[in-house]
Amino acid sequence: MAYSGRSRQISTTVVAGSTANPYKLERIRALGATVRIVDGDIEDARHRARQIANSENAFLVEDSENVDTCEGAGTIGLELLEGIGPIDAVVIALGGGALATGVGHVFKCLAPQVEIVCVQPRGAPAMALSWRAGSIVETERTDTIADGVAGRFPIPAVLDDLLIVADHVALVEENSIIAGVRMLYRSAGLIAEPSAALGIAALLEDPLRYTAKRVATIDTCGSKVRRIL
Repeated sequence: MAYSGRSRQISTTVVAGSTANPYKLERIRALGATVRIVDGDIEDARHRARQIANSENAFLVEDSENVDTCEGAGTIGLELLEGIGPIDAVVIALGGGALATGVGHVFKCLAPQVEIVCVQPRGAPAMALSWRAGSIVETERTDTIADGVAGRFPIPAVLDDLLIVADHVALVEENSIIAGVRMLYRSAGLIAEPSAALGIAALLEDPLRYTAKRVATIDTCGSKVRRIL
């Protein structure tokens, strides 16, 4: 958002919780956006962002709430289908749900035989629990290094979409996420935030599920999006 606003000469304000990754906030400021920090986590930041948008008559871009963010994520699915040949499964980090529902929708429409696996940290399981229950499940707190997916209040409309596109939703441990970050760096030379390593963490925890399959996972590293095969 900061990069896009700067390139279009649009004043951009990003609201973040005090638990947000400080290095990510540093990059946001470097790209010219104003950063407002609120006490709490991403859900507290969402609430404050809505207040600011209303009081300042600003256009609010809220991940997963704005359908545009889901449609934008869907283009990653198109790239996977067009660029790498047949795959058996796509493993996708699950936070608010824009990435998972956008990519998942593309595959369900164009390649329904591909398994869509979504992954959340066990310390931030609200959307996973909601998918399993078939209805909204909220959590009081989160406890995960993967701050980029650490939501507590799933959006009902996004859950409706997730129930259609997701074939399996996994919860992974913190040590697996950390191992995934290290593996991406040591084996692929990628510096990824913890949220980006959820797909690798799922593969590490449940290797038999993916044995003899061609699997793709998406490394959303905060500044670029990469495909990992």
